[in-house]
Amino acid sequence: MAEMVFFDVETTVPHRAGQRFWMLEFGAILVCPRKLVEVGSYCTLIRPGDLSAVPETSGRDDGITRQAVATAPAFEEVADRIYDFLNGRVWAGHNIKRFDCARIREAFADAGRPAPEPIGIVDSLTVLTHQFGRRAGNLKMATLASYFGLGQQKHRSLDDVRMNLEVLKHCATVLLLESSLPQVLSCSNGLHSHSSILTRSKANARSCAEEAGRKSPPTYLPTHRRVPYGKKDKLGKVIKGATGVLCAAARGRHYSLGVNLLKHSRSLFR
Repeated sequence: MAEMVFFDVETTVPHRAGQRFWMLEFGAILVCPRKLVEVGSYCTLIRPGDLSAVPETSGRDDGITRQAVATAPAFEEVADRIYDFLNGRVWAGHNIKRFDCARIREAFADAGRPAPEPIGIVDSLTVLTHQFGRRAGNLKMATLASYFGLGQQKHRSLDDVRMNLEVLKHCATVLLLESSLPQVLSCSNGLHSHSSILTRSKANARSCAEEAGRKSPPTYLPTHRRVPYGKKDKLGKVIKGATGVLCAAARGRHYSLGVNLLKHSRSLFR
């Protein structure tokens, strides 16, 4: 089975016409697609060709300042390592088709070298748009992480790709539970309120304004819904019914919920 690499790049943000993106950090994790576990990682800061494009202080508190990258290796110095990590593997990440893949190819072109090539691309933004929908509001990584209680997005490459993998696992779990009782839990059957009560307790607020030129916004403070009086008994029956179905499935088959989740996760990747 092909190996999968989740990766993310952090860059400068162009503020006016004629400015370009400069890569400031590359981070990636090698993931076993059968178990969805990390089996290797690589991360490095990168000194851009134009240090003046990097702010002296970071507006996102991510620690990537001009001083931080001034002594980092140039892209040419780490190009071999990045190439070996990416080439011939399945590439995965959030919004990588539009943003990260383009930055990788630009950086290798600047270095006068052929860029690594994937054998396939899994863009979690595209996958979740079709499979998960608007359950969490928008599908920015910061919003999804807040929705599932995974903390704030740090806008650091290695932290973000690990968060990306956890978000996918959580989304797959929600979809698996809904598929177990589709007429009760599925949003598509007119009972979206029950699904909202079960999965939306940590979100349902408007996202902050999107940062210019970047793919991920700051997180927002979540608001909590209270289950209306009179619906608690019905909610209890839904939860009890869902638990019964999952327990029965576990007793009647030779594989666990974890394997079911993995199978569903594979369906997301397809």
